[in-house]
Amino acid sequence: MACDEPAALSGIFTRQNSASTVSLDFEPDADYKFVETLEDRYKCAYCHLVLHNPHQTGCGHRFCQQCILSLRELNAVPTCPVDKETIKMHEVFKDNCCKREVLNLHVFCKNFPDCNSKIILGRYQEHLQQCMFESVQCTNDGCCDQILRRDLKEHLSQHCSFREEMCQYCNTCVVFIDIKNHEKNDCPNYPVPCLQNCSQIILKKEIEKHHAVCPEAEVDCPYRPYGCLAKVKRAKLAEHENTALREHMLQILDKNSRLEEQISDLHKSLECKEIKIQQLAEAIEKCEKEFRQYTQRLGKNSNLMVSTQALASHLDKSARLESQVKQLIQMANQQQSKLDLRPLFDTIENVKQKIALMETYDQRLVVLEDQSSKHDLQINIHKAQLNKNEERFKLLEGTCYNGKLIWKITDYKMKKKEAVEGRVLSIASQPFYTSRCGYRLCARAYLNGDGSGKGTHISLYFVVMRGEFDSLLLWPFKQKVTLMLLDQSGKKNHIVEVFRADPNSSSFKRPDGEMNIASGCPRFVPHTVLENTKNTYIRDDTLFLKVVVDLSDLEEL
Repeated sequence: MACDEPAALSGIFTRQNSASTVSLDFEPDADYKFVETLEDRYKCAYCHLVLHNPHQTGCGHRFCQQCILSLRELNAVPTCPVDKETIKMHEVFKDNCCKREVLNLHVFCKNFPDCNSKIILGRYQEHLQQCMFESVQCTNDGCCDQILRRDLKEHLSQHCSFREEMCQYCNTCVVFIDIKNHEKNDCPNYPVPCLQNCSQIILKKEIEKHHAVCPEAEVDCPYRPYGCLAKVKRAKLAEHENTALREHMLQILDKNSRLEEQISDLHKSLECKEIKIQQLAEAIEKCEKEFRQYTQRLGKNSNLMVSTQALASHLDKSARLESQVKQLIQMANQQQSKLDLRPLFDTIENVKQKIALMETYDQRLVVLEDQSSKHDLQINIHKAQLNKNEERFKLLEGTCYNGKLIWKITDYKMKKKEAVEGRVLSIASQPFYTSRCGYRLCARAYLNGDGSGKGTHISLYFVVMRGEFDSLLLWPFKQKVTLMLLDQSGKKNHIVEVFRADPNSSSFKRPDGEMNIASGCPRFVPHTVLENTKNTYIRDDTLFLKVVVDLSDLEEL
């Protein structure tokens, strides 16, 4: 019921006393301390608490939105609890004037008297996000302590058991576990100071995590896939890449040459397979031709239908015929002296030959059906492989490495219809990169809109994906991104949105999964502008989107 309430309200309350909306709000069930005594006109006539989203009835009394719904659910014909008048739902309207007055009532902070702030009710939650006397959880991983916001900085730097301290070997921050806790709880020789071996075990547990980022640790060259076998310290990795640049480029060229040869060989292999498929198709056609010939021959020789039931019927007939033949032979033996039976014996012999021939044809048909099934299976396997290779070639041909993406979206009307019907809400572009070893990115479009643009706009988002070289790149992603809808008239009346990646957003951190949460414009372009026949953003049911990443301040590997 809760998820349907907005839709239900829009159908019940058809009038309002104000067309403007208020962006402020508050939690309805909290215990608020008002600076001045709360007047009765700001209290709900049903729950007697401060009005939340107030609605006024025809009898002039005000109720919370949820209370009106509750009265309607309790009684088929709801009545006002104040004057017992029947509440007519078509007379109920949203009282925005009262709502503005309620949202501007002054209240004390819940942390009073420590916090002596007086804020309006509509800004109450916003104040709690900044109040220095609000209890918050420690931000260090593994720590569950609740402290006042004003004491958080001191807790993080001095008291938190999960705070970071400097590595004694390379002055890098690593997680520190208080040694005193170890002495009291874990050390078998307490109160004697920890022995060297025990101390080494504790340090090793943390150092192994630190080694993943330690500048003194030896790591493989990022060009190892291309043939460079050097191992260097992480701090000197950039120096190695600069000094061995020529060797790395030669190794990449050699690897690319081998890849081109493999692609060429693959093309040849595909051609051979196509020839083989053609040969198999011809063989199947030949088998079908032979099958038709056998069918016709069977029809001429015995006037029988080529089917299992027909053959079984004729075999029964032949069995009866053989029985009749035996009877004739017996009669012939009895009357041999009276009749000449040689023409009869010839007829019998011909019948036996025809029966043997039909049995041979039946076996031949079974063999041909088995061969045809095997050929069909082989052809399907080759077709699947061809489709897979074709998709891979298209992906390789369309990949960009200069931080720019031109995304062609065809069949716009069909894809938008699928989005409206909820079958395919969004579509994603092919990946593109800022360089050969750069960030891996893509775009995602909601043709029927998403969030605030749902049903009225196209929503366009920018997505950071997991790449092969993420461990070498700088994080978070901080580049300026330009989103464009291209004008196809040649006048360059493009629709452009520009934003710079927020380094504090989880959308631009190093991806933990296949891709981060998308970030962009939920109201990128209205449907009315995009689909207007006077504009030329759509031609032949096709539109073009462009994404450009600013590479001017980006250092290449």
